[in-house]
Amino acid sequence: MTKRTKIDARGAHCPGPLMELIAGLRLVGKGDEIEILSNDKGSLKDIPIWVQKAGHALGSIEELQEYYSIVVEKVKT
Repeated sequence: MTKRTKIDARGAHCPGPLMELIAGLRLVGKGDEIEILSNDKGSLKDIPIWVQKAGHALGSIEELQEYYSIVVEKVKT
């Protein structure tokens, strides 16, 4: 069963949300998802680029009222 962990990185400036995502991925299992909340517009570019380079999967990017929700699936161990 897929587990989803939420990381609230709102208020953190680049590269803070990305660093929190990387740390979070170390704590979850293969196939699990992390939803990172960020109000830093740079996350929209930085996180997808890093996810692709690291070999994980980008689930979704959603623009909400004052922040973004970015879902990443851990593909590699």
